[in-house]
Amino acid sequence: MDSDITYKILREIQENPEISQRELAEKLGVSLGKTNYVLKALLEKGLLKMRNFRNNKNKKVYLYILTPEGMEQKSRLAVNFLKRKMEEYDRIKQEIEMALADANRDHLDIEKDMAQEMAKEKISPISL
Repeated sequence: MDSDITYKILREIQENPEISQRELAEKLGVSLGKTNYVLKALLEKGLLKMRNFRNNKNKKVYLYILTPEGMEQKSRLAVNFLKRKMEEYDRIKQEIEMALADANRDHLDIEKDMAQEMAKEKISPISL
């Protein structure tokens, strides 16, 4: 099971327990089949519970609830997700710095152009 998708599903369900599988799939940009597969696996592992809405006329509407084990797993996955993304950020930052150095060596004022572009797009570097 893809740990990034699992983490994102657990995170979304914790934020919005009433979310449908279709909405979840669309929000995460994955297929409905993959979403269903991951949800079933989470249910089988006891990380998630599913309940029908009793007061809802549409009996196909479910409420997803993270179990204590599901919350623990979400926390572990969040830490791993963050580590991977920070490593990815560091690699990308290094590649950008190398490309800027090459451009500056070639007497291009690319740093100034990029700063102006980032200001236009309101992109700012991540600081921790």
